Amino acid sequence: MRAWEVSAPAPIEHHPLRLVRKDVPVVGDDELLVRVLACGVCRTDLHVAEGDLPLHRDRVTPGHEVVGEVAALGARVTEFAVGDRVGVAWLHRTDGTCDYCRRGDENLCPASSYTGWDHDGGYADFTTVPAPFAYRLPADLETVAAAPLLCAGIIGYRALKRASRPDLGAEFGFEIPHRLGLYGFGGSAHLCAQVAIALGARVHVMTRGEQSRELARRLGATSVGATDAAPPEPLDAAITFAPVGELVPVAMRVLDRGGVLAIAGIHLSDVPPLNYQRELFYEREIRSVTANTRADGEEFLTLAARHGVHATTHPYPLSGADEALADLKAGRFDGAAVLVPD
Repeated sequence: MRAWEVSAPAPIEHHPLRLVRKDVPVVGDDELLVRVLACGVCRTDLHVAEGDLPLHRDRVTPGHEVVGEVAALGARVTEFAVGDRVGVAWLHRTDGTCDYCRRGDENLCPASSYTGWDHDGGYADFTTVPAPFAYRLPADLETVAAAPLLCAGIIGYRALKRASRPDLGAEFGFEIPHRLGLYGFGGSAHLCAQVAIALGARVHVMTRGEQSRELARRLGATSVGATDAAPPEPLDAAITFAPVGELVPVAMRVLDRGGVLAIAGIHLSDVPPLNYQRELFYEREIRSVTANTRADGEEFLTLAARHGVHATTHPYPLSGADEALADLKAGRFDGAAVLVPD
C-alpha cells in the first residue's frame, strides 16, 4: 500500500514527509483493518511532521481523522462486519484499568496511545484501529465531510465543555457559555462555533485571514475581528485554537468576572507573564484541554447530527498530503483539508 511517513521532522517547506510503499498492516485480535476513504488534515499532523511534538514512533504515518471501510476483522471482534463504514480518531487505545480510566477520564490515561503519533494513521491506503475505539458513522453523513468531525470536531467540543460550567441537569452535563470568544477559526473552531451557536451562545470570533473571517460570518458569528481586537462585550468564556501563547493574556483580559479560558491545542508557544490584576483576578480561570474521551466523541457526533453541523472541506489527493500541510501552515484555505484516494 501507499503511506506517508515522517522521515525526519523539519519545517514542512523542507519536505519532512515521504510517500513510500509498505505492507498492509496485520490486524490484531481486537482490531479492525480499515481501508481509508478520507483522512482529515489536522494541525497536530503538522506539529508531528515539524517536530513540535517529539516522535513517539520512528517513521510514523500521520493522520487521525479517518473515515474508512472495514476490510478485515481481528479474531475477537464481533461488533463490526466487513464493509461497515467507521471513523478512526486521535485516541487510539488506553489501558482501561488505571485510576483515570476508571473515573471516566481516559483522556488522561498515562498508557494512552494516539493515532498518527504512536500508531500509524490515515495518510495511507489502510490503517488499523482497536474495535472499541472505532466510531460508527450515520449513513447520511457524507464521507469527506465526516473526516474533520473525528478530531477537529471532537476536540472543539471537548474545549467547549472545558470552557463551560457544570450543569448536572443538562443533557451532557454542562451549561453553554452565553458569550463565547474563539481565537483562531480553522478546522476545529468552525465546527465548535456551529455547536455553540446551535445551543444558544453568542459567538465572537477573533482570527487572522479574511477567508476565515468570512466563514465565521456565514456561520452566524455575532462579531468577527482581528486576533488582538476586543469583542464588543465581556466574555463568559473563550477558547484559543491558534497555537500562539501570546493570545492567552489577550483572551484573559476580555473575560468577565468568573470567566474561563480553555486552551484547545496539543502544542502552544510560550505564554507571556500574566498580570494578576488585569488578567487573573476576579476568579478568571485557565484550563487546558488534553485529547478527548470516547464519550466526548459520541456526544459530539450526536449533537452534530441533530444540529446539522457541517465541515467546510477542501479535498486533496492522498499523494498531495505534503501540499495540504503546507497550505494549512500558510492559512491558504478556510475550514479543513481532507485527503482522498487518488
